[in-house]
Amino acid sequence: MRLLAALLVATALVACAGAPAPRTEQAVSQQVAGNETIQRAKVHTELGGLYLSQGNLGVALEEARKALAASSAYAPAHSLMGLIHMQMRENGAAEESYERALKIAPGDPEINNSYGWFLCQTGRERASLDRFQAALKSPLYATPSLAYMNAGICSLRLKDDKGAEEDFVRALRLDPANDRAAYFLADISYRQGKLVAARQYLGELHKRAEPSVETLWLSLRIERKLGDRDAEARLSGQLRRRFPDAPETQRLMQGQYE
Repeated sequence: MRLLAALLVATALVACAGAPAPRTEQAVSQQVAGNETIQRAKVHTELGGLYLSQGNLGVALEEARKALAASSAYAPAHSLMGLIHMQMRENGAAEESYERALKIAPGDPEINNSYGWFLCQTGRERASLDRFQAALKSPLYATPSLAYMNAGICSLRLKDDKGAEEDFVRALRLDPANDRAAYFLADISYRQGKLVAARQYLGELHKRAEPSVETLWLSLRIERKLGDRDAEARLSGQLRRRFPDAPETQRLMQGQYE
């Protein structure tokens, strides 16, 4: 889904930046740099993460290299390198970098979450769930909603709607503004025939954020099944007006609702 297009960087970049430890509950990136060498590695890692979020892979890669040159024992720099290689579709190099990061800081929740997302993206969804659980074991994990969110997406890929729903509910409970979790819960509810619940999830989402093509299309189909023709017509007009070239709009024009 295009709704997931930005998810890769947004969720994985959290694993960027502090001092390595044999085992850690708090993310290394949240720890105070122990010395000047680690501080330099931290600064370059954070810069690399920023450039990566802007789509500048070349500069991000250079910053990751500078971070590792400052300290090859700085786990978040290896994790950042893994994410960069992942974006470059160099999966072997990405996995090697993640394994180095976890060897240095095996309990780091952010690195576990990032590696879990990599595993999910490379067809190892079941293994990814173990990484997300490892991240969630840390009571000091600053953003557990991300791990629940990622676990839910990977469970969907395993056709496990029940497991996915449980994870999305947890993600939304921890972060009530998590629009992606609300969307996926609405989609699951729709497919299960729980149309009122699906409508409610999207209604709350649309109070917080501008409707996307995905949420409009799902809302339209919900109202169609509920028999609210006025709402269906309103959403249909909005979809055609705002997203005239979208595949969803083409499906609407062809009467292909499922």
